[in-house]
Order: sequence, then structure tokens, then C-alpha cells
Amino acid sequence: MRFSSMLKQPSALLPLAMSFAALALVLGHVAVFGVVREADEGAAADIFQLLIVAELPIVVIFAFKWLPRAPGAAFRAM
Repeated sequence: MRFSSMLKQPSALLPLAMSFAALALVLGHVAVFGVVREADEGAAADIFQLLIVAELPIVVIFAFKWLPRAPGAAFRAM
């Protein structure tokens, strides 16, 4: 299976989308508020943490599903 066709699978696309959403959240927060020390983490930090923690089981499901079938393309997607 080719890498581009593997990315069309939800189990491969979802972790990438969640990573990009977390990165966009961090960059957006820095762009709006700058890099400042805050007493409370705030909602952006909580959403970031939830995205990263929720991504882990999805990556595990992807690995169990695709590593036996197409190891080369699966490693490139991870």
C-alpha cells in the first residue's frame, strides 16, 4: 500500500489531524497572547493536553492495524 493511499484511512489521518490541531492551538495562543508566564495554565493548555492524551490510543490502534499489513508505509505515517 502506498503512503498517500494510507493517509486516506481514518486511523492514519486522525492522529495527524490531532497533532496539527495541537500545533495550531499552541501557535495561535502564542500569536494572540505572546509567550508570557501565567499563574493558571488556561483553557488552551487543557485542550492541548487532552488532544495529546487522546491521540495515544488512536496511534496504538493504527499500529496494530497497519504495521502487519504495510510496515513501510505505516512507519512513514507514524
